Amino acid sequence: MAETKIVTFDSLMRELREGKYRPVYYLHGEESYYIDKIADYIAEHALQPEERDFNQTILFGSDVTASQVADAARRYPMMAERQVIIVKEAQNIKNTEALEKYMKQPSPTTVLVMCHKNGKIDGRKREYVKAIQQAGVLFESVKLRERDLPAFIERYLSSKQASIDPKSTQLIADAIGADLSRLTSELDKVLISLPENDKRVTPQVVEDQIGVSKDFNGFELRDAIVNRNIFKANQIMNYFDKNPKAGSIYSFLPMMFSYFQNLMLAYYAPKKTQEGVAEWLELRTPWAAKDYMTGMRNYTGMKVMQIVGKIREIDAKSKGLDNPNTPPGELMKELIFFILH
Repeated sequence: MAETKIVTFDSLMRELREGKYRPVYYLHGEESYYIDKIADYIAEHALQPEERDFNQTILFGSDVTASQVADAARRYPMMAERQVIIVKEAQNIKNTEALEKYMKQPSPTTVLVMCHKNGKIDGRKREYVKAIQQAGVLFESVKLRERDLPAFIERYLSSKQASIDPKSTQLIADAIGADLSRLTSELDKVLISLPENDKRVTPQVVEDQIGVSKDFNGFELRDAIVNRNIFKANQIMNYFDKNPKAGSIYSFLPMMFSYFQNLMLAYYAPKKTQEGVAEWLELRTPWAAKDYMTGMRNYTGMKVMQIVGKIREIDAKSKGLDNPNTPPGELMKELIFFILH
């Protein structure tokens, strides 16, 4: 019977670190970062260095057929416990019949890793999917949501024995976005810059290494809006006018929509304490509810509903709907003015 349990990146990596290898790994999805991490780990750890020359093979889906992959997988390892075959660009293998047949009876001495990036396996190939699940692991690598980026950044730095404050976390998330390969590359660059005796990532470090102003950025603009600080908000908007790359409506709108949507929900929290609001909004810590407590003091429930509607309107206009020629910068100013007045 096919295995239907959802496999997560953490559970899969935990199994690999324990030295447990399955005959087949089919790695597919929109997020290439996790696919690369799993495939690279298997390539580096499933065999001893001296075993790799004869027992590790890298193939490309555009250069091989399903029959060739299946034949290679049926070979016996040479003077090793197993062989590893990694197929990159597996989505380019069109006729998968021979692979489906192989997966119904895979070789116990082969670890076959199929890497299918920037998309998912064709859902119409039900028998092929079923065969993969019976043989080993079908792992979907899903794009990380914007709201989950801060937690990812904190975990990544913590795994490298470094710490980061919430402001710096948000600065990096806003500046880099959800491209995890680029994000981890930037974080590695930050880590290299830290002195051995002080592994803290601060706003100044972020400004120096990533080029994000610690004073004029989306995080500070959000803070100015939360606190209804009109002067500071206008300062930041003027900075954005002169430095368009520092902040755009396309990164700002999702951040503000998320905040005001949660703020609207906060009014319905059974307990209006910081702890009660944090629990109601399912925030990670009571500290994370601080801005919502401030927001409830500075904005009425009716105003928040109007703001959410305005954000939707500006979002549509930024995509060209009922907006023939107003530039994004002017739309952003229109929204800020509406929120603060």
